[in-house]
Amino acid sequence: MDYLWTPWRYAYVSTAGKTSDCIFCDLLAAGDDAQSRIVHRARHCFIILNTYPYNPGHVMVVPYAHLDQLQKLPAEAAHEMMDLVQRMETVLRQLYKPDGVNLGMNIGRSAGAGVAGHIHMHVLPRWTADANFMTVIGETRVLPESAETTYAKIKGALGVG
Repeated sequence: MDYLWTPWRYAYVSTAGKTSDCIFCDLLAAGDDAQSRIVHRARHCFIILNTYPYNPGHVMVVPYAHLDQLQKLPAEAAHEMMDLVQRMETVLRQLYKPDGVNLGMNIGRSAGAGVAGHIHMHVLPRWTADANFMTVIGETRVLPESAETTYAKIKGALGVG
């Protein structure tokens, strides 16, 4: 039997069920954007690194409003969300030179939402061969840069630090 040790996940596992039940609301309230990996705060939405990314540069655009359906999001916030998604596409293309970009929302647990009660849009760079044998056979992601490096690159490219 093979073991893959992931001690960085202990913080997530050990606090599961002990928070407000919304990781996005908890991270917003934490007051430490670098620790929470919030790279940008706009008027209605914020951009945050995905804690368990598919690839370097995997971010989410999240409205401040804790809503479980896109149709409930006020138009002004929805427009800002799309503006930030477009901005992130530009940033990711400049920084990572991907072959493509995935955008996606999973609304509701049965649709695959990991955070079902708070809508968010994933934005992530993709490369033709980024699903290599480690992902397909070993069910393990290999990321070529640290979250801290990704955070600094994206924050710098957004011109916010």
